[in-house]
Amino acid sequence: MPETPPAPSAPPVPPALPVTFRPRRTRAVLLTVGAAMFSVITVIALTLERLGTGERISFVLTAALFYGVLITLSRPKVVADDTGVTVVNLTRSRRLAWPEILRVNLRVGDPWVFLDLSDGTSLPALGIQPGIGKAQAIRDAQTLRALVETRGTGTEHH
Repeated sequence: MPETPPAPSAPPVPPALPVTFRPRRTRAVLLTVGAAMFSVITVIALTLERLGTGERISFVLTAALFYGVLITLSRPKVVADDTGVTVVNLTRSRRLAWPEILRVNLRVGDPWVFLDLSDGTSLPALGIQPGIGKAQAIRDAQTLRALVETRGTGTEHH
């Protein structure tokens, strides 16, 4: 008996809004490593007898600085709601209405999703990145693409 070819996968059904996309595994790794690093450096600073008070403080402040950098790296997310999308990248956030987003791109080798905008520019959306969770990033990009296709037409959505 011949094998039946697999049915083509249907486009994802857009989820109920609001929905937040973020690289959860990457975020968990960054925050865990940051907390562990801060703890270890602080313990070392407090237990080394040869260090003076100023040196101890500089150790702890350096640890806090490193942790702050890792927190900043864990910040990216994309939040979709009824009126549009908020893209939170490392240091900036941008609010977009649905009709402003023409296309959601995640090509092979891309470090994150790019949004093609109606003003002719492209906006990186670091909240969807294939780093550690490639399959999840692909699903998230497809879901956001489906949302853009259904909501970005300028029609009313209730």
